[in-house]
Amino acid sequence: MLTLFYSPHMTSIDNETGRASGHADVPLSEAGQQRAQELAGHYATKTLDAVFYSDLQRASATAHIVFAGRNLPLVPDARLREYDYGDMTQYPVAQVEEEFSRRIIEPFPRGESLLMVVQRVGAFLRDVLQQYDGKTIVVIGHRATRYGIEYWCGKASLEEIVRTPWEWREVPIWRYELGVQNLERRFSILTK
Repeated sequence: MLTLFYSPHMTSIDNETGRASGHADVPLSEAGQQRAQELAGHYATKTLDAVFYSDLQRASATAHIVFAGRNLPLVPDARLREYDYGDMTQYPVAQVEEEFSRRIIEPFPRGESLLMVVQRVGAFLRDVLQQYDGKTIVVIGHRATRYGIEYWCGKASLEEIVRTPWEWREVPIWRYELGVQNLERRFSILTK
């Protein structure tokens, strides 16, 4: 069984202006850097084996600030990226969110669908489960990253995941457990 802690990247400059970044590689804002330093205190007491993060700079910076000074492997992985919103990259968040229920199977124009995101997050989880089974990792990512983790570690359908309002937490840490059997069961559902 893999124990996985998930945290989203901290506030980016696009978050502050209400834009949906997608694959646009925008930095953390000053407030985001401060929140990452605060998040470090919440992870300080956790025994961890590795940290994986999206290769986009807002997630990378979050991971490096949160885990600075800890002797942990910090591993970037493009499979943990946000949705590719394609032509809607950096559109207003509300406008992009209106598309989510239509983009479960059908990709954003010149972008990705939720199914595509979940498949790439699933490929990451299969790989990391082989290497870290019985251990504890952290994943720093995006909304889409969490949607993928929710799918593979839970029981909700893609439709239910999209319909559930995004949960903001004062301490943005979610805990999941993942075993090989659950991963295989969810894979069989996804490929029906």
